[in-house]
Amino acid sequence: MSNEVLGLVALVVLFSVIFIGFPIAFTLGAVALATGFYALGPVVFDLAVLQTYSVMKDTVLAAIPFFLFMGFLLEQSGIMERLFNGIQMLLSRLNGSLYLAVLITATIFAAATGIVGSSVTLLGVMAGPSMIKSNYDPKMSAGAITAGGTLGILIPPSVMLIVMGPVVGVPATDLFAAAVLPGLMLSGLFIIWTLVRCWLNPSLGPALPPEMRPKSLGPVFRDLAIGVLPVIVVIMSTLGVILLGIATPTDAGAVGCLATFILTGASGRLKWANIKKAAYATLEISSMILLLVTASNLFGAVFSRLGSADYLAGLLTSLSLPPMLMLILILALIFVLGWPLEWVPIVLIVVPIVLPIVQAAQIDLVWFCPLVALTLQTAWLSPPVALSAYFLKGVVPQWEMKDIYAGMVQFMILQIVGVGILMLFPKLATWLPKLQ
Repeated sequence: MSNEVLGLVALVVLFSVIFIGFPIAFTLGAVALATGFYALGPVVFDLAVLQTYSVMKDTVLAAIPFFLFMGFLLEQSGIMERLFNGIQMLLSRLNGSLYLAVLITATIFAAATGIVGSSVTLLGVMAGPSMIKSNYDPKMSAGAITAGGTLGILIPPSVMLIVMGPVVGVPATDLFAAAVLPGLMLSGLFIIWTLVRCWLNPSLGPALPPEMRPKSLGPVFRDLAIGVLPVIVVIMSTLGVILLGIATPTDAGAVGCLATFILTGASGRLKWANIKKAAYATLEISSMILLLVTASNLFGAVFSRLGSADYLAGLLTSLSLPPMLMLILILALIFVLGWPLEWVPIVLIVVPIVLPIVQAAQIDLVWFCPLVALTLQTAWLSPPVALSAYFLKGVVPQWEMKDIYAGMVQFMILQIVGVGILMLFPKLATWLPKLQ
């Protein structure tokens, strides 16, 4: 068996073992070391050391714990609840007002944090009881919450884009700029869909009953001010300085953490228990991501050293498919793998494998990366796995899983439409990075 074919066999073994349920990071390391030792000998251990040091010295990855800690602190500050309540009361006479409140809050939260699981949970806790009490349609309610919660995958400062930057060799600042307009486009599609459906069928999202409406707008504007202004400060202290080229993502993440820490203290919720909870969650997820980055770098190095990446790229490019068809096939593969796998192994294993194919087809990487993010976001809403469904079910047990799935499917279709729009209009992703 040639080294090239051996690498492909190792890839099949890797995915088979992951699908069975073995821990991804340790599986990556074990398969890489075993395959590398068989084909390359003891030099694979030197390779493991070099790859580990290269990850440890990558300052861009240091932004991950900063943005995670910022998100978890903001989640517990109570600011997002005030923002949601303010939007809900301001639009209380409008059909579908709660859908609008959920999606606007989700978009702002995504722009301030860049995380997903906690967004779905937080939105479910805030909006679920109000939607049930207001007799909102469970399917569309679940769809709006889960779809809004996944916007953190795409809208900067997305943790996934921070990880993807070094993988594809594109600065995270460019990827952040490239994802802004596609993220807002997707949020706009969600909002238009819910408002049009409620206009055609008011029973899907009736206006709030008179007893739930505010008696005056003073407290409403106060809640909006308390909810919006602090989040604007956080966004400008992180995303703003990144897009303006003032600071790197790592520096901006540190500044954002400080700003969020001060705002959480001003909200009166800066308690030791909240800080400890946010720190533990940050440590857990950061360790998982960075361990996966290290293990996947080792697997990728072994895979490339065996020549399997070039062999696979040459095999696919020899088919002489048009670049757009090749791109559709790659995105379809990522979409299918997004059902059983989280974004981390896909970004760290699959993307490096298809990267030579993308480059050979002369596909703009600044355009390709938001397409991958949008495709993975779609997979988060795709049954039968659909991790967002389980996050939501955990906090709103009154909704049946079949209703949650049914609601997610309609928003999944909207996301597929969003992928199509981005493929037809690449400038949605490439225009803003060129202005930097």
